[in-house]
Amino acid sequence: MGADDRMIERRRGIVDRILGVVRADPELPHTEMLMVVDREMALRVLDLAVRVAEAMLTTGASANDVTLACTRIAAAYGVRPLHVDVTYNSITISWQRTVDREPTTLLRVVRAPAPDHAKLQRLQALLVDIEAGMSLADATAAFDRIRRTAFTYRPAVVVAAQGFVTVGVCIFMGASPLLSAIAFVAAVLAAVTQRTMWRMRIPYFFAQVVGALVITAAAAGTAALGDMGVDPFVDMRPSLIVAAAIVLMLSGMSVVAAAQDAIDGFTLTAQGRVMEIVLMTVGAAAGVLGGLHLAQLAGIAIPVATAFPLGSVPEQLGGSVVIAVAVAALFGSTARTIALSAALGALAWFGWSIGFSSGLGGPVSSAIGALVTSFAGILVAHRLHVPSIAVTTAAIVPLVPGYAVFSGLLALVDAESTAGLVAGVVQLAGAAAVGLALAAGASLGLLLGAPVRDTVESVVRARARPR
Repeated sequence: MGADDRMIERRRGIVDRILGVVRADPELPHTEMLMVVDREMALRVLDLAVRVAEAMLTTGASANDVTLACTRIAAAYGVRPLHVDVTYNSITISWQRTVDREPTTLLRVVRAPAPDHAKLQRLQALLVDIEAGMSLADATAAFDRIRRTAFTYRPAVVVAAQGFVTVGVCIFMGASPLLSAIAFVAAVLAAVTQRTMWRMRIPYFFAQVVGALVITAAAAGTAALGDMGVDPFVDMRPSLIVAAAIVLMLSGMSVVAAAQDAIDGFTLTAQGRVMEIVLMTVGAAAGVLGGLHLAQLAGIAIPVATAFPLGSVPEQLGGSVVIAVAVAALFGSTARTIALSAALGALAWFGWSIGFSSGLGGPVSSAIGALVTSFAGILVAHRLHVPSIAVTTAAIVPLVPGYAVFSGLLALVDAESTAGLVAGVVQLAGAAAVGLALAAGASLGLLLGAPVRDTVESVVRARARPR
């Protein structure tokens, strides 16, 4: 082989080695094209993400859902990895493009919570559109439209819904139509009073106290008319009016979200929600205690049945549905969400009644009802594109132990010895156990339902994929 041939072979070897480096292996996956994001673009993306997160947390979403929303929005526009920190009253997100550059961090203060499940549903739909390829400008404009959207129902409808919550409780406990009407009027008066106080910037705690006082006064008036022998009021149970009011005042408490945040590891957010629940519960209890004490000073006694009063099976089922529908409307849910809440309210009663008839006790029966409701809710709500926490919260309100709370408070007022005080505390502890059981059951149902929902969705997508 001559010198020219050796030179040609050497050049061919060099070319082959170069081609071996740049030639792509057909069995290896193609590299992903990364989106180039400058600082200005990143600021716009982070601003949209933190504002959507703030709106979701305000309208009732859990801290885990808020965190996932931030990361989903940022990842859709190439801003990743993203650090998200959610507390009860603030959201912080931070993105660092490279190690040698300063991180870009935004902080958003969260205003007081105002559950609006219809707006939450629109925000979740916006997340889906963003991941489907919506441009950043269109997404920002869509969010501004959602943010400016007014509450689904007018104030008069919301006040009426509050009244119907008490009507549902009265039906559940087998009250007469007249007593249900009195409870409705008392709840409407309390709601109007509370809304007036809110417009005057009076803290919600004092609004709870005054609202409970108004309803307890209505119950005391009903009991006084019965003591005077006025025919329609003689055989009434005015204690149900107060019990229904307690269910109404505790219906807006984010018990499910607090338990879910605690389970997901968002301790600060869970503590903030729990503190709000405790404060509002104490406000309602203080109003009821004050009303009962004033009634005693006036010589009016509000009798309480020794056994837990319940209506017939149709009344219990109908009352549960009425409560669930009223609470869903109270939270601004759409017609689809209200219908689903009604069905899940009936399911919650069914699970509770099975446990109660089996002798499992109030806490365990309530946990079973909340468990089956949240499990079914997370499966059905995803298919119908409604927030699962919205339908779950509305459906378990009929299981709130309003009568147990009232009987415990009344036992404290009537206590003339240490034994009486202990009896009242025991009854209140039992009501608290039911509340914890509701939160635990609802959270466990959501936890168990999530993987089942994901498995079902993956199977459905696999079958729908063209072959």
